[in-house]
Amino acid sequence: MDYFVELLFSGLTRGSIYALIALGYTMVYGIIGLINFAHGEIYMIGAFTALIVSTVLSIYNMPLPAIIVLTVAASAIWAGAYGYTIEKLAYKPLRRAPRLSPLISAIGMSIFLQNYVLLAQTPDFLPFPALIPDFPFMEPIAGIVGSSDLVILATTTVIMVLLSLFIKFTRTGKAMRATSQDRTMAMLVGINVNRVISATFITGSALAAIGGLLIASHVGQINFFIGFIAGIKAFTAAVLGGIGSIPGAVLGSLILGLTESFATGYVSSDYEDVFAFSLLVLILIFRPSGLLGKAAAEKV
Repeated sequence: MDYFVELLFSGLTRGSIYALIALGYTMVYGIIGLINFAHGEIYMIGAFTALIVSTVLSIYNMPLPAIIVLTVAASAIWAGAYGYTIEKLAYKPLRRAPRLSPLISAIGMSIFLQNYVLLAQTPDFLPFPALIPDFPFMEPIAGIVGSSDLVILATTTVIMVLLSLFIKFTRTGKAMRATSQDRTMAMLVGINVNRVISATFITGSALAAIGGLLIASHVGQINFFIGFIAGIKAFTAAVLGGIGSIPGAVLGSLILGLTESFATGYVSSDYEDVFAFSLLVLILIFRPSGLLGKAAAEKV
C-alpha cells in the first residue's frame, strides 16, 4: 500500500509540473492557434535563472525564505521577458503567413535557445540547491511522500486557482477569452489584440519557469536539454486533454503523470515514454479533439 501511495504522489507531482508547462501551450494555441515549440526551452531557462539567482543570494548569506521569494520572482520575470521577446521576434511577423511558417520558426527558436544555453553554461548536469526544506510534520511519511512533492502539489493547485480567477474575472482575462473566440471581433470592439497576445506569452512563460524551478529543486540537477523532453511531454498532455482548453491541459497532465509513474513502478522505467505516447496515440485515434472535446478545445 505504501508503494502505491508513493507512486500516486510521484505521478501527481509529475502531472503538476507538466500542467504548469502545458498551460503555456494551451493558452497560446487558444489565442493564436500556434504550437509554441520553444516553450520547453523557456522552462529550462527558468530553471537556470533560478540556479544563478539562488547561488548568488546564498553567497551573501540571505535567509532561505528571502532566497525562495526572490528566486521565484526573478525566474518568472526573466522567463516572461524571454516569452515576450520570442513572440515579437519569431511569431508576430508570421501571423499572416501560412500555418507551416510559424511552426518552423518555433522549432528553430527551440534549437537556438538550447544551443544558446549550451554555449553560455555547460553541456554537463549542474547540481541545483534544495530550496524546499524538509518539514518536521512529514517525518512519519518521509519515505513515501517528500516535502518537495507536497510543495509542488500545493503550489500548482494555488496557481491553477489564481489563473482560473484571472481568466474569468480580470479585464485582461476577459480580453483573452474574447480574442480566443473571435480575434477580428475583439479588435472591432476595441481590444488591443497585440497586447493580449503578449500577455498570454508572458503568463505562460512565467508559469513554465516556476515549474522549472520546482522540478529542478525536486530532482537536484539541471542541464540545457531538460526543456526538450519536458516540453514534448507537456505538449502531449495538452493534446491529451484537448489543446486550447485550460481544464483539459490540467486533466491531461495529471493523467500523463500518473500513467508514467505507475508504468515505471509496476512495469519498467524503460517503458515510461512508451506508455505515455501510446496513451496519446489511443486518445488521438478514438477522440482526436482530446478528452474534454470540441467546444472546450477552442476556448481559453
